Amino acid sequence: MSKFANFILGAMLGGLVGGLIALILAPGTGEETRQKIIDAGEKIRREVYEAMDARRQELEAELTALRKD
Repeated sequence: MSKFANFILGAMLGGLVGGLIALILAPGTGEETRQKIIDAGEKIRREVYEAMDARRQELEAELTALRKD
């Protein structure tokens, strides 16, 4: 195997082992853990959309300014 393939395999196995350990040692129930993951995902999604909208407004303002020139 190439070094890159070994790296990818190691990263995947490390992620799997880390995830399993996190689930075993999680202080809450499975339902609580799933809800926390869902909430975190929704928060990240909301922040990405807000950043995307802000950037779109900036670009639209720049485009308008360039069209006036």
